[in-house]
Amino acid sequence: MANSVSKKAYAKINIGLDIVGKTDNGYHLLNSIMQQVDLYDVITVSREDEDGYSITIDSNNHDIPLDETNLAYKAADILMKEYKLSGKVSIYIDKRIPMAAGMAGGSTDGAAVLELINELFELGLSKDELKGIGVKLGADIPFCIEGKGAICQGIGEIMTPLGTAPDMAVLIAKPPISISTKYVYTHLKLDSVIHPDMDKVITAYKSGDLKTVADSMGNVLESVSEKENEIITSLKASMLEEGAVGSLMSGSGPTVFGLFEDMTLASKAGEKMKEKYPDVFIQAVNLIK
Repeated sequence: MANSVSKKAYAKINIGLDIVGKTDNGYHLLNSIMQQVDLYDVITVSREDEDGYSITIDSNNHDIPLDETNLAYKAADILMKEYKLSGKVSIYIDKRIPMAAGMAGGSTDGAAVLELINELFELGLSKDELKGIGVKLGADIPFCIEGKGAICQGIGEIMTPLGTAPDMAVLIAKPPISISTKYVYTHLKLDSVIHPDMDKVITAYKSGDLKTVADSMGNVLESVSEKENEIITSLKASMLEEGAVGSLMSGSGPTVFGLFEDMTLASKAGEKMKEKYPDVFIQAVNLIK
């Protein structure tokens, strides 16, 4: 049995995001394409024999919580309790995804820990079983376990893998601000937003029609986040000025991304935007397919 295992935990962007209603208990129902990109944290989980169990977290980024509030801790804890595991579990998060970015940085770490604990303790849980556990911790975790690209519906737990995606590169821009997801959803007015035609976006995405994807995608959460944070509008405009075929906010923000026809164009645009926005995290990435 291994004593230490590691894996990459990929960030995601939302290629279009619509909110189509609410559940009786107040959760918002979404319709979105979630797509993993080649920006990732590296998660390492180690174990030592001991009676009972303990969990510790460390990271190269001490701005993230290193206690039981971290989704990585919660992921380890739920499996240790549910399967009556024992031992000292140490989690190390090599943090590369910007924090509070709307890119599922915490969720992807939690998903990775579920997968690594499953491997480390040889639990033999299937991907579907892990997703069933993950949804108890957060709505984005099942997608992070599924990976690549998928149509996500319900509260995020209903997924249809896409299998294909247009040929493109993505430029990520995360400004140095934080936006409360709870605040955005609380102030979202569904009756007055413009809802994107997600069926059109999904059809175009599957067929590789990048232009139609770019022209049709939208994110209803921009109606709150962009209205209150001018930097989002500015970054979207700059993406288009630098050659993006389309630009959108990811999740509840504040990250903005631009879709480019290839990595050369995305990288050149990124260099120009770094000069204009020196305080913004900017990185060109490929899709995870």
